[in-house]
Amino acid sequence: MEAPNKKYFRRADLVAKQEEDYLKRHGLSTTKRGEDVGNEKDVCAAKEEDVEASELPRKEVMRRLRDRNEPITLFGELEIDSFRRLRRLEIQEPELIHGQRNDFQEAMERVDLAYLNDMLVKDETSSGDEAGNSEGPKPATSADVKFQSDVVSIEEILDMAKNLGSGDGELDCKIIYQYLKLLLQKWGIGLNNRTEVEKRAVKGKLQSATYAQTQSYLRPLMKKLRQNNLPPDIQESLTEIIGHLLDRNYIAANDAYLRMAIGNAAWPIGVTMVGIHARPGREGIFSQKVAHVLNDETQRKYIQGLKRLMTRCQIFFPTDPSRCVEYGASSEL
Repeated sequence: MEAPNKKYFRRADLVAKQEEDYLKRHGLSTTKRGEDVGNEKDVCAAKEEDVEASELPRKEVMRRLRDRNEPITLFGELEIDSFRRLRRLEIQEPELIHGQRNDFQEAMERVDLAYLNDMLVKDETSSGDEAGNSEGPKPATSADVKFQSDVVSIEEILDMAKNLGSGDGELDCKIIYQYLKLLLQKWGIGLNNRTEVEKRAVKGKLQSATYAQTQSYLRPLMKKLRQNNLPPDIQESLTEIIGHLLDRNYIAANDAYLRMAIGNAAWPIGVTMVGIHARPGREGIFSQKVAHVLNDETQRKYIQGLKRLMTRCQIFFPTDPSRCVEYGASSEL
C-alpha cells in the first residue's frame, strides 16, 4: 500500500483496493478467485484442443476458403493454421455473402440439367423396351415447364372483377392472385405444346428459362397476395393494372405499371421530406409517386415478372391495335 501522507495514487491501486474490500465483505479469498480463473483458462484450452481434434479434412478447408475468396495458404502457414483461420472467419462472418447472382443463368442451368436427366431416363427406358419389348404410355419430358393446374377460368375472374377496386382489399388480392395464376398457366401450356425439337433448340431453352425465372420472381408477390399482406401502395397500383388488363386496355395498364415501377416524382428514390417549409410542388414527391422498383431487390424482381405477364396477356387476350403496346412485336415472342 501507499504511504498515508502520499497525495496521489494510481488507478490500478484503487481498483485493487476496491476488489480487496469487496472480497472481504463477501467472505471470499483472493487465492480462491485465482483458482477459478485458472480453471476457466483450463476449460478454454480444453475446448481449443477439442476443436483441433475435430479438424476438418484439408479438402473441405480449401473449399470453404475458396467460397469466401480467401487464400488457401498464407506464407509460412501450416495446415492447422489454415484451419484456425477458417474457424476465425466463420465466427466473425457466419453468413457468407455471395453477391448478386445471375438468375437467368441459373434458370438456364436448371433447363440444361433437366435436359440431361431426360436423356438419361430415355436411355434407361429404351434399354428396358428392347429387353422386354413392352409398350406403355409416353412419359412427359423434363423439357416441359411446371405450372399450377388449379386455376380459375377467365369468365369467373371477370365475374369477380365487377367489384374490383371497391375497397375490399381481400377481394382485390384474390382477383389479382387468380389472374396471375391464369396467365402463368396459359404461358406454360403454350410452352409445353411446342414440338420436341423446338424445346431442345437454343431459343426453346431460353423461353423455358425465362418462364422459370419469371415464376421465381413472382413467388414472393404470390405469397403476399395469398396472405393478404401486400403493401397498400403496391396493392393499389396492382389493382389498377389488373383492372386495365381485364378491360384489355393495355396502354392504360402500361402507364399504370410505369407509375408503379419508376414513378413520376422529381426524386424517384424515396425522398419525401426536402425542407421544413411547404412548397407548391411538395405534393409531387409523396409515397404514391416514389419508384418502388428501387426499394429493394425482391420488389424489383416481381415487378419485372409482372411486366412479362403483361406482355404475354396481349397474346392470350388480343384486342384492337390502338389499345396495345407495340402491337405486332409481342406476337413474335
